[in-house]
Amino acid sequence: MSGIIITCALTGSIHTPSMSPYLPVTGAQIAQQGLEAAQAGAAILHLHARNPVTGQPSAALEDFNGFVPALARGTDAVLNLSTGGSAVMSLDDRLAAPLAIAPEMASLNMGTMNFALYPMLGRDRAWLHDWEQPFLENTDDLVFKNTPRDIARILHTLGKERGARFEFECYDLSHLYMLRHFADRGLIQPPFFIQFVFGVLGGMGPDAENLAHMVRMADKLFGGDYLFSVLAAGRFQMPLVTMAAAMGGHVRVGLEDSLTIARGQLAHSNAEQVAKIREIVERLGRVVMTPDQVRAMLGLKGAGQING
Repeated sequence: MSGIIITCALTGSIHTPSMSPYLPVTGAQIAQQGLEAAQAGAAILHLHARNPVTGQPSAALEDFNGFVPALARGTDAVLNLSTGGSAVMSLDDRLAAPLAIAPEMASLNMGTMNFALYPMLGRDRAWLHDWEQPFLENTDDLVFKNTPRDIARILHTLGKERGARFEFECYDLSHLYMLRHFADRGLIQPPFFIQFVFGVLGGMGPDAENLAHMVRMADKLFGGDYLFSVLAAGRFQMPLVTMAAAMGGHVRVGLEDSLTIARGQLAHSNAEQVAKIREIVERLGRVVMTPDQVRAMLGLKGAGQING
């Protein structure tokens, strides 16, 4: 079978520090876990930043600089910076660090959507920081904003002007049509690297039927001009990404998407998840791709051109 890309999303902006002692928060922790994930087989590292003291999601360039230079020096993995940041951030905030760093790759959410995290309040826990519980509670009134104007701005400033290619994050069928719209406008060029996102309340549910349907519709809309990858939240992570691998797609794991390695068992690191999915996909006959193979496949500008 064909080569497979493993992406690892190291920390994200969804989980809070009280949920797992293994969630990387400081620059040193994110850098170390990123290096270990790359060594385990992740060709792409998907990157968010956090305030190193409070663990809150951060858009500050200084917090990204706490780990991006170390990753750029220590691994040849593709560094993929989030433009989604957190739903509580403005677009200007979310773009500040990616515009300064000019990465090879950046994530791009393909629409505005509800982003409800409050179901994670379901059990009692001792909160480490006073922001965590109110943040989760207030997501019953939280909208992640990415309008067509926002998307066009990201494509122009980060893509056209700085040479980034994108991981197009599609949380719903409508997002595929938005991607087709921007392709028809000539603002993006194939191959399109599409990340199907399952299990966030406000987006698609983590159903096998949804994955099959998304692939069918992507085939219809993009023909042979796209690659798909899959991420799934929480306990649905490994089953859905394994299905993606069996279908010829690519996979994303990491503590941004799930804090566990098995049901009820916390993962001790991002690398542990990478190693698990690597074993699974290799048993399926897939060959794990190197960062340079990914660069060639996706037409990336090369690690030497980022400001990390």
